[in-house]
Amino acid sequence: QVQLVESGGGLVQAGGSLRLSCAASGRTFSNYGMGWFRQAPGKERELVADIISGGSTNYADSVKGRFTISRGNAKNSVDLQMSSLKPEDTAVYYCNARLGPISIWGQGTQVTVSS
Repeated sequence: QVQLVESGGGLVQAGGSLRLSCAASGRTFSNYGMGWFRQAPGKERELVADIISGGSTNYADSVKGRFTISRGNAKNSVDLQMSSLKPEDTAVYYCNARLGPISIWGQGTQVTVSS
């Protein structure tokens, strides 16, 4: 069964840090691009950061300099290190793996940043 399982969400004060992890299983993900999206209440899901199989990364302007995305050596996991968190970072964070038309989503993990 192909699945992505996120962990690491929670409640943190503004200025704090959290690390999200996503473990992928059920197939080989080395050729997949992987990334993190988030969706706040009443808003559309948006890209936070992604990393392609070759290692290049891309970040939303709102998180540049604060968040860092990385992949495990086996390419079947992806982490998101979040620092200097702001209340506006509050959202459900989703892990995504994609290859051409294939797009696989995790179930999401809640991140809440209190002011």
